[in-house]
Amino acid sequence: MFIYAVISITLALVFYTVGVWSEKLQGELKNWHLYVFWIGLIFDTTGTTIMSKIAQGGFKLNFHGITGLLAILLMLFHALWATIVLIRHDQKAKYKFHKFSILVWLIWLIPFVSGTVFAMAK
Repeated sequence: MFIYAVISITLALVFYTVGVWSEKLQGELKNWHLYVFWIGLIFDTTGTTIMSKIAQGGFKLNFHGITGLLAILLMLFHALWATIVLIRHDQKAKYKFHKFSILVWLIWLIPFVSGTVFAMAK
């Protein structure tokens, strides 16, 4: 199961990074970015769920657990907000959306990196 969790989390990194940085470079939120955000969230949630089943006791109230939960909630909010922006055809929000995207991506990296570091330290 561990390999499936690692693959899922890695795919989350790939999809979310592609979505966030392509949106930034293109200067406007587009429909395909939204799909990539949702796919990244699905892979992250899948990988996190598998990891929590592997870990004894599930969710841990520690640095990695708290930042991981925060990251998933932010990714969910991010994808929902992107959905609303695109449904409303809010041009101003489409052009400014990348600022929030990069912040969410940076916060998401914290549990990604801490999970990797904690796993290697064991």
